[in-house]
Amino acid sequence: MSSPAPTASRVRPGLFLPAVSLWRREMVRFFRQRSRVTGSLATPLLFWLLFSSGYAPSFRPPGAEAADAVSYVYFFPGTLALIIFFTSIFANISVIEDRREGFLQGVLVAPVRRSGIVLGKVLGAATIAAVQGLFLLAVARLGGLDLPLTSPILAVAAILLLSIAVAALGFAFAWRLDSVQAFHSVMNFILMPMWLLSGALFPASGTPDALRLLVAVNPASYGLAMMRHGLGGAGADLPSPTLATAVTIAFAVVSFLAAVGIASVRRRDGA
Repeated sequence: MSSPAPTASRVRPGLFLPAVSLWRREMVRFFRQRSRVTGSLATPLLFWLLFSSGYAPSFRPPGAEAADAVSYVYFFPGTLALIIFFTSIFANISVIEDRREGFLQGVLVAPVRRSGIVLGKVLGAATIAAVQGLFLLAVARLGGLDLPLTSPILAVAAILLLSIAVAALGFAFAWRLDSVQAFHSVMNFILMPMWLLSGALFPASGTPDALRLLVAVNPASYGLAMMRHGLGGAGADLPSPTLATAVTIAFAVVSFLAAVGIASVRRRDGA
């Protein structure tokens, strides 16, 4: 007597096999597009050249010697965060493209967990962003930018956690939107205020109380503070490394869980 056919629950793969498969697909897709790879590496180099050759003399007070110039190293973590933000979020355009091409629908009818799908797509976008951030960090130091890496592990962890958190945030919006143009508009509306209110361009100290409150409740502020601690830019107006790390980890976890929750809601088009 033949045994009954295995049910979908018996043959359903675990969390990591679908995630690794989707992550690998994102990596293959990225490295096969030479123009995209070139642009991803050229963008950090362009930012570094602008900051190293343009901002250094611009921040020197009139008549001051080079040693008295206002350090532009303060702006480097903010530039690093901007690259991570843009790359992590806009790498999720592939979610909309996959839906249009029918690939996403094929994945969704497979007996895999939605969390595995989210994990694979988020890790793909986060990996691309983290590679850009680490590349900029490497070329800046090799190019002569005086970055005292007081805690390299903390700096790298900040890059990775911010990449995951923002990639998950971008996925949550990309999952609900059908138009690339709408995704760009919505994410620019969210991305730029989040970056500007993270302390990337100005410290929170000395700002009006309302603005200081917005900086304090912005989770990206703590990721940037974590990065500053790792790059030796600690200051009195920064949260402690422990607090900054804890909030950044919570930001990544909450963003991922929100993305899983949104992906678990069935869309009207079946996605």
